[in-house]
Amino acid sequence: MRIYLVVIDESPEAEIALRFAARRAVKTGGGVEILALLPPQEFIAFGGVQATIEEEARHQAEALVERAAGALFVESGLTPAITVMEGEGPKVIRDVIAGNGQIAALVLGAAASGAPGALVTAFTGADAGALRVPIMVVPGSLSPEEIDRLS
Repeated sequence: MRIYLVVIDESPEAEIALRFAARRAVKTGGGVEILALLPPQEFIAFGGVQATIEEEARHQAEALVERAAGALFVESGLTPAITVMEGEGPKVIRDVIAGNGQIAALVLGAAASGAPGALVTAFTGADAGALRVPIMVVPGSLSPEEIDRLS
């Protein structure tokens, strides 16, 4: 099965990328994997505080992914695979892609204005040709109707 990997966060462009990936998956008989990234936590000398901070970050990421998965199901009928991982974004994404031969594309949303976003910048720079899958960058300025037309 062709899987579209979408990295989700609280940005509007992530929602746009998810909509695009869902539409592509439906049209191609594929699926969607939603990845939430937990940035590495700075070390805090008090272990209990460190554990609390890490647990809170994981709960927030899981809630975000659950909301995204629910929206995806309502819009497309697809039940996505869900992954929550801690680490540096580009490395985690490369590891997820390397570990799943069904991933057919990485779908990222670019911010509607200003810098496109850290992941878009990372994957469209010097490393763009190093992935084994295409990178689909969806402009954050697209309306839902434009996304539906393009996908």
